[in-house]
Amino acid sequence: MPKAIVTGGNGLIGKVLCQQLIKQGWQVASFDTNDSVKGVESVCCDVGNENSVKHGFAALGWQNLDLLINCAGKTDYSKKPLAEQSYKDWQEVINTNLNGTFLMSREAVKHMQSGSNIINITSTRAFMSEPGDFSYGASKGGIVSLTQAMAISLGPDIRVNAIAPGWISDESDLREIDHQQHPAGRVGKPLDVYQAVDYLLKADFVTGQVLVVDGGMTKKMIYEE
Repeated sequence: MPKAIVTGGNGLIGKVLCQQLIKQGWQVASFDTNDSVKGVESVCCDVGNENSVKHGFAALGWQNLDLLINCAGKTDYSKKPLAEQSYKDWQEVINTNLNGTFLMSREAVKHMQSGSNIINITSTRAFMSEPGDFSYGASKGGIVSLTQAMAISLGPDIRVNAIAPGWISDESDLREIDHQQHPAGRVGKPLDVYQAVDYLLKADFVTGQVLVVDGGMTKKMIYEE
């Protein structure tokens, strides 16, 4: 049975990734600071903390690993002007999103073999921003560059790719305009991200790439009329 670790396995996207991988016959472990989903080996871990990551792998005790999905993420919702940004808040976001991706990947490769995969969850905010997207945008942009460097360094044995979701939601109270503004006609769902994971696992000639899953929004030119 192939083995996968999903960080942030109790989050909106991470939970669905865990559930779908289990359905496909994977043994799955979630590295998260909160409880995980049923059927998943839950490891309490702060992915942005070096010691926590090392202890997490030791607690899990797996010798072999086929897949790591770096999905844990933190967002700074303050949207404060740059001059009012807190360095502490900046560090927390960078630690979880970017440093966590590095630390988990560094530990994971010690247990991987030829044919293994690392998939990093970045964001379309690596390529486009709203005011105040400082720490989150920087962390997600860093993941794009890290993905590229890892793919070159770890190939051909380990393929490394990234997925950049756009607006992903499981809420039923979305407005019609929320769906209409997407060229695909709807807001994204967590399952859309899993489908991208499934593709990347099968596409063995694809590495170092960022697969954008955003319903076409980053290709849409927007003018105010």
